Amino acid sequence: MTDQPILYSYNRDTNVARITLNRPERMNAFTQAMHSAMREAMANVVADAARALVITGAGRGFCAGQDLNDRAVATGAAPVDLGQSMEHNYAPLVRSIRTLPIPVIAAVNGVAAGAGCNLALSCDLVMATESASFLQPFCKLGLIPDTGGSYFLPRLVGTQRAMGLALLGDRITARRAVEIGLIWECVDDALFATHIESTAQNLAAGPTLGIAKTKLALYASATNSLDEQLALETKLMRECGNSDDYREGVAAFKEKRLPKFLGR
Repeated sequence: MTDQPILYSYNRDTNVARITLNRPERMNAFTQAMHSAMREAMANVVADAARALVITGAGRGFCAGQDLNDRAVATGAAPVDLGQSMEHNYAPLVRSIRTLPIPVIAAVNGVAAGAGCNLALSCDLVMATESASFLQPFCKLGLIPDTGGSYFLPRLVGTQRAMGLALLGDRITARRAVEIGLIWECVDDALFATHIESTAQNLAAGPTLGIAKTKLALYASATNSLDEQLALETKLMRECGNSDDYREGVAAFKEKRLPKFLGR
């Protein structure tokens, strides 16, 4: 593999983009250089007009979080401004994933820890191998769950389970993560790559305009009142109803054929 910290590819036949975290010797732990490359890769997703994105890791892990060697702090040394790291790196990354108007799959192929776990949770669908695991080790460093973790955890699994994950820092299996609603599904390791590719291609071939608005509606519901959400649904349904994809979907249903969506 190349020594680039982030690998980007785009398949023009399937319209699926792929970002691979590529520091397998460090379990794909984040560095400043990796963040810079990630910003470039996310810009490429937009420039290529991809219709689905897969984010995964090289080697035997998804992402071990922040590489502590990249911002080492010694006893008695000047403190490190972790807020700056959030402000300039992790927060913009999470926002760029959540606002991307296409489906984003986290293909968790191994351990997802700390910021790596929460990076996965920022994606629209989290799919993992049977051998993958998830943990929030911040409590062992005197920190809080970052990279959106304090937002995602209670919304996905409820306050008690979020507290357990955050305060104990225990590793949980992919199967357990599915059981508590932390992720969507786990798949046999041998079938994982094929399953991820099939899912990504199916999403990319779907009505991506409607998918983008579905993302918007579901994420907005976390803070909207019922009346606000109903108003948003009315607005978005009006926009979807005026789309070419809706007309194509109805025509395909009546004609008993597969639809050919264009995402507009």
